[in-house]
Amino acid sequence: MLSVALIEDAITFLGKRVRRTPLEHSPALSRIAGVPVWVKLEFLQITGSFKLRGAWFRMSRLTPEERAQGIFTCSAGNHGKAIAYAAREMNVKATICVPSSVDEAKYRGMIECGAEVRVSTFPGYDETEDWALALAAREGKTFVSAFDDHAVMAGSGGMLAHEILGELPGARTFVVPTGGGGLSAGMSFYLADKRVAAKIVCAQHELSPGLRMSLEKGTAVTRLPAVETAAGGVEGGLGRLPFEILAKNPPSIAHASEGEIENAVRWMLANHQYLIEPSSAVAVAAVLGQKAKLEGPAVLVLTGRNVGMKVIERIVRA
Repeated sequence: MLSVALIEDAITFLGKRVRRTPLEHSPALSRIAGVPVWVKLEFLQITGSFKLRGAWFRMSRLTPEERAQGIFTCSAGNHGKAIAYAAREMNVKATICVPSSVDEAKYRGMIECGAEVRVSTFPGYDETEDWALALAAREGKTFVSAFDDHAVMAGSGGMLAHEILGELPGARTFVVPTGGGGLSAGMSFYLADKRVAAKIVCAQHELSPGLRMSLEKGTAVTRLPAVETAAGGVEGGLGRLPFEILAKNPPSIAHASEGEIENAVRWMLANHQYLIEPSSAVAVAAVLGQKAKLEGPAVLVLTGRNVGMKVIERIVRA
């Protein structure tokens, strides 16, 4: 189960293995939001996204037998790259299943880390995960989820919340890109346990509103129709385990359109000279569009930078 003890284990294990990324004040976003806004530059993480934290910590908890057999996972890209990196460091064979729509930069990153990458015939994450789960079962290997796992939530969301509060104890709003929900759930759990008077805003693609649908139905909506988007990391349904946590302290939700997300990528380049991927930019889009009321200080978690040149050129030239 997710617990403070598990988060503390993650902090100890990952402390000398991952980067403590900068927390930077954004005057431009502060003017728009009307409150002090800070950005957590997690796109500067070793593999280009926050996913390395949860993936590496989860891999560290494999049994000797599981390590010897190798593992399977499914990813839109960042989790896969993180697993590939951790697997190389641990000398574990990793097989990563990705949607046919996977970004070229993320695909290349997984291959360069030495992982076996299998591309599905499906463009969406959810169908690809079903395929990956079936393959893992057939080959008798452990499946490591990108978000539906307590260790992943502890290493990513729990540790990040701890890290941010260590530098900005007064933070009152966390704006978090949300797909499967592992990051936001881990942060929510840590904040609640520490009795921190802060709220979370889950930023999602308007065509993949998994969290809103889950809260309305009272159960996790784990499968959604595939949508065409450059923000593959926030496409698809919500995880069951993250929903159990988020349902206890329902966060605010901000939806952004594809156009708003791509505009946020351009805005960050123009105003901060930072290139972030569309899945990360959904948090910026939520603030630019004033989709949620923020209490200050507010922190936007900029989750990743892994995006291919074709996508960059298309977005920048639009």
